[in-house]
Formats: sequence, C-alpha cells, structure tokens
Amino acid sequence: MNDFDFIVVGGGSSGCVMAARLSENPAHRVLLIESGRRDSHPWIHIPSTFFKVIEKGRDIVAYVGEKDPNVNNRDSVVIQGHVIGGGSSVNAMLYVRGHANDYNHWAQLGNRGWSYDDVLPVFRDLEDNMVHSDAFHGTGGELHVSEARFKHPLSRAFIRAAQEAGLPYNPDFNGAQQDGVGFYQSTTHDGRRWSAAQAFLRKAEGRGNLTIRTQTRVARVLFEGRAATGVQLEDGTRILARREVVLCAGAIETPRLLQLSGVGPGAHLQAHGIAVVADLPGVGENYQDHLESTVQGETHDPISFLGEDKGLRAARHFLQYLTSRSGLMTSNVVESGGFADVSGKGQPDVQFHVIPFMVGWADRAPIQKHGIAIGPCFLRPKSRGTVRLRSANPRDRALFDAASFRDSDDLEVLVRGVQLAIRILEAPALAKLIKRRALPEPGVENDPEALRHYVRQTAKTVFHPCGTAKMGPDGDPLAVVDGTLRVRGVTGLRVADASIMPTLISGNTNAPTMMIAERAARFITAQHKVAAA
Repeated sequence: MNDFDFIVVGGGSSGCVMAARLSENPAHRVLLIESGRRDSHPWIHIPSTFFKVIEKGRDIVAYVGEKDPNVNNRDSVVIQGHVIGGGSSVNAMLYVRGHANDYNHWAQLGNRGWSYDDVLPVFRDLEDNMVHSDAFHGTGGELHVSEARFKHPLSRAFIRAAQEAGLPYNPDFNGAQQDGVGFYQSTTHDGRRWSAAQAFLRKAEGRGNLTIRTQTRVARVLFEGRAATGVQLEDGTRILARREVVLCAGAIETPRLLQLSGVGPGAHLQAHGIAVVADLPGVGENYQDHLESTVQGETHDPISFLGEDKGLRAARHFLQYLTSRSGLMTSNVVESGGFADVSGKGQPDVQFHVIPFMVGWADRAPIQKHGIAIGPCFLRPKSRGTVRLRSANPRDRALFDAASFRDSDDLEVLVRGVQLAIRILEAPALAKLIKRRALPEPGVENDPEALRHYVRQTAKTVFHPCGTAKMGPDGDPLAVVDGTLRVRGVTGLRVADASIMPTLISGNTNAPTMMIAERAARFITAQHKVAAA
C-alpha cells in the first residue's frame, strides 16, 4: 500500500484543494501527507477563538528567522498553520484576492496564462458568495464567503473615522475597485469557520482512493535520475508516486524540502553534503512577506473585546453561539479594514487590519486596557529574503532571513501608513471614544526619525510569506517552476502553494493560494488525461 499515483505533501489550504481535486477521478490513488494534526479542536471552528489557537500555540508552528538589524535586531517570527487546513484553519478568515494589477504584473514578467483575466474565472468557480453574484463573484462553488454576522462598535467607528480622514467606503474589496474601507467578507458559513478542509477535503475524505496521513513528516523527495518517484519520511519509510509528487508545504517548508532533496542552489547543497539533482539557484530566494506596525488607542469605556473570553461573559457568549449561531463568537475579530494609496502611485499600497482590542506581538505583551488596534501593512515589498538549510538533517528547521526593510522604500511606505492610521484614530468618529493614544506615543509623528524607529521596533509579520519557489519563464535565472508549476530541470514534481508567487499579492494570501492549487490541479488532470489517452 506504499505506492500511489499522486503524493501531495502538505495538508494546508493548497493541499486540501489539491487532494480533493486529484481524488475526484476514482482511477487515481492519492496520498495527502500533513505533519500536523486533524482539525478537530473546537477552537478552530468557532470564528472568534482563532486567537486562542495562536495564544496557546495549538496547531501552529512558529518559524524564527535571523535577527534583523533593519528591525532593531529583533527576531522575525512567522506563524504558520500546523494542522489539516493549514492557515485556513487558524487565520482570521479574510477573503481577499489582491489587486487585478498583481496578476497582470505576473503575466508581464513572462508568466503567460496568469493575468487577472486568466485567474478571475478560477476565483469565481471556487466561490459561493453570500451576497455578490456578478462579473467578479461566483455562487455554487465549495468555498463559502460570507458577510459579518457580528460588527463590533469599534469596527464601525473605524470605518466612519477613515471616511472622515478622506478614504471612500468600499462594500467589496474584491470587486471593481480595491481602494477604500469597509467590512471584510470572510470564509465562514452559518457562523462557523469555512476552511479549505471544510470546503474541499470533507467531502473527499470518504473516497476510497484518498488516503490522509497526519502527524507524518516528509524528509525528502525521492528521485531516479531527474525523475521524482516518491517521498521518504523522516522514519525512513519510502512511498512511491507513479505519476507526480506535489509540494504544498508553504513558502518556508517547500524550499527546505526541495533543497533536502537535491533541488536548489548547487553550491549550498554541496556544502551540506547533499547530491545535486537539479541546480536551481532560485530555490529559497525571493522570500517576501507583509509587515505591519500598529497604532493603538485606549478607550474611555470598557467596550473592546478585552476580557470577553473570561468568566460569565465568556459563558454568556458561548450560550448565545450554541443556541443561535450569533453574537460575538461569530466574529472573525479582524472585522474591518481597507486599502489606501499612501504614496500617490494610483494603486493601494497599504492595507489596514483593525482589531477591537489592543494587541501585542512576539516580543511585546499587549496593553491590558480596553482599546483598538489599527494595523497598516505595506502591500508590495521590494525587500527580498532567503530560506536556506540549517543542515542536511531533515529534522532541523529552515534557516531563513526575512530581510525586512532591506529596501528602504518598504519602511517609508509603512511610515506613511502609520501616519494615516494616526489621522484615522484622531478623526471625530474615533476621537470621541479614545481616552489616549497608547502607541505610538503622542508627538512621535512630528519627528520623522523617531517614527521610523517606532516602525522598526514594532513591525511584525501578518503571516503572508511567499515567493521562495517562484514561477517564471524560460530565461529567468531564479525561476523554479514553469507556467504549469512543474519544477524546472526534473520531471514528476510540482509546487502548488504561495511559494510560486513571483511577487506578493496586495492582500491576504489564503484565497490566492487556493486559486493556485486549483489551477495546478487542472494542469495535472489535463496532462495525465492526455497521457492516459
């Protein structure tokens, strides 16, 4: 039983889509391997409790990068899902595709077939939108996309204040225009999280041709010459793939597995004693992520989420949720936000994530007072980091350098985003609720260098790593996969996750990652249908 037609490595957002699609053909024997657990914990499925998952360290893995002088020698900590459903099981459930120009730029880089007009029909095919049904949105797909059932007063106040600061209201960030502020739609359904596992894998799990192995770690891809033939697990077990191995392990794990398997920068592999199967210099290069730096205000009254998960309040919310699927526990917490052009480039370059309580980050505890956090993040980083092997031992974590703010333009965009967030916090709709600005300290905005220091000291990832096995045309020296996501220089191996993004999209990465997996599954199905014929 240790041979299959397809082996999918990684049971996150992309892996769930891939395993479900490949197993639709009963002639295909498919194996899905996930290093984390099943998505069985109730905190995963109740929207508001995803913060508990992260707080308790359940079903996540925190990758710690090299200390970075550009963020005041702080660690770069990137949290990723470590559970069936991956990020879609532990994230804030925002349904955001990015800007049309993101995909048009991919096509301009030489990736034919990846323009906005090419990918929009795939987004629509996957989607079952609760409200919108038009040229931009689909109904009838597996992925439920819903309006917020609960809207916190501070989320509403942010939207009004942002309009007072000059930003337009936008009811649909995935429609004709991305600019503006409003409530996010989310991947929820009937008051519950609708992860990739729920949307795609649940109905596939009963198929006799799909095997799912959790808490199983892959050590490397096996090759005969340059043909991928299967995988080896960390316990030494070898599992064969008659047709293809598909890597869906994410932008940190996928390049690590490629390098462990002999696919990557030749000199780096040889330095670790790994035989080179394909010398691909781009494996582990091109690392990109979104960083944000929050502006936080303490409220006069105890109106935030603080303490709502404790004691009688928590019991009351839980009872309401159980009996009517309504109330605070249906909130995805990051209810409101938006997109703004702070550089005058004609396209949003900052996104706001708004949370109705004050937050901390990896190296700072949250302020334990009622308040609001407005988090601007810059959308199209110019900085590029790397993911490398720490050693040839497959149990060792990847060595990665986030290279935050290595290009100073990234810092300046985020500084302008923080300045806009301060103006929003001081606009009338929020100002009347705010007792004091807690972060950054008042007056910092009047000293450009002090504000840059604040951003460097507080900038944190919003967990959107990508680009480390990028898609590119012939002639691109850093291209790892081609336009159908086949790994260059070998056969029988593809990558189908956020690693393949040439450039980071302007928004949250969960929906685009599922789109990438859907397209990859179509490429695979078409190729093997022809081969079978």
